[in-house]
Amino acid sequence: MGSDEWTRWLLTRRDGGNAALRAEHATALEVFRDEVLDRAALAPTDTVLDVGAGTGLIAFGALDRLGPDGHVIFSDVSEAGLEECRHRAGDDKRCSFVHAPAEDLAAVPDSSVDVVTTRSVLIYCERKAQAFQEFFRVLRPGGRLSIFEPINRFLLEHRPDSLFGLRDPEVADLLAKVVAVYRDGARRGENPMTDFDERDLLRWAAEAGFDGIEVDYRAQLDVPAEPIADWEALKNASPNPLAPTYGEAMRAALSEAECERLDTRMMQLAQSGTPTRRTLATAYLRALHP
Repeated sequence: MGSDEWTRWLLTRRDGGNAALRAEHATALEVFRDEVLDRAALAPTDTVLDVGAGTGLIAFGALDRLGPDGHVIFSDVSEAGLEECRHRAGDDKRCSFVHAPAEDLAAVPDSSVDVVTTRSVLIYCERKAQAFQEFFRVLRPGGRLSIFEPINRFLLEHRPDSLFGLRDPEVADLLAKVVAVYRDGARRGENPMTDFDERDLLRWAAEAGFDGIEVDYRAQLDVPAEPIADWEALKNASPNPLAPTYGEAMRAALSEAECERLDTRMMQLAQSGTPTRRTLATAYLRALHP
């Protein structure tokens, strides 16, 4: 089975191949999946188009909620990701697969699906408004759109120099250098991951023709969070498919001596159970095709 940066991240680089990190992520991902599907209000016979299916988190969750006459279309820009989904789907006849980006779903006919879902897909799209127009086009009248997106602009505006929310004076200079690896080129207006917020999502949905639009927005600023459990494992993880691992960012930004100093301090913080601090914002959007 082939691979690419999208599928490698989903299968290994998101958690560095560490079972404990994978379990931690799985719990959070299940929440996102269930919130998206709850808002989609699936009926047993619905046809669901999951855009940016990845390895099938939302799509397989939808299958569990559909009856024998329901159908799920797995759509993704990654052929390797679709192959992984095909493998996992086995002989389930309720599944079909489309290789396409969110902005161009031409392989899906007009007014052919009851529900469109996405999770953390628009952050990789250059033409987000076009994606909303495609979602509207493929939905039948009465169809539902249910999406989740992180609002990365919030972190960029409020804590641009933050890494894991740590404010440790002993290594603040080193953490800032590592953060700069991720921040460079990701400023507002230059990167699709940070060029929008929840208000843009609402506006694009309205402009595409949706009504009954609801946005559930949540922001957290410096909220005490779990300590780093295993620094060596975390170093092998990457925050998104297009980013280096934390260890790779360290090696790119720091000298060998600086890497050693940061490693030593991070392991001390992990062993002492020092809390991290969470700064992030997220948005769920639900909308109706009139």
